Amino acid sequence: MPNVDVMADPTPNPNAYKFTLDRMVTTGGSRSFANADQAAADPLAARLFAVEGVKALFFLNNFITVTKDPAYSWESLVPAIVEAIQDHFEGQA
Repeated sequence: MPNVDVMADPTPNPNAYKFTLDRMVTTGGSRSFANADQAAADPLAARLFAVEGVKALFFLNNFITVTKDPAYSWESLVPAIVEAIQDHFEGQA
């Protein structure tokens, strides 16, 4: 399976970023995760919460909104989040 393309875009909230994928991450509605415990049963969400600084996730259609801890910078988080998303989908090949 080819690598997943991920576009990262800021949102009006300085602590949230939108990651748009070239494939669906959910079907049949949205999913929200407020912490790692809630994400434990979802492999992609669990992988994203493993990135230090990730505070909450929202999945809908082909995008993921990541909310970060204000103490962390997007400069370090965006590459780690994109890598986590790509690693997840490569593992599904």
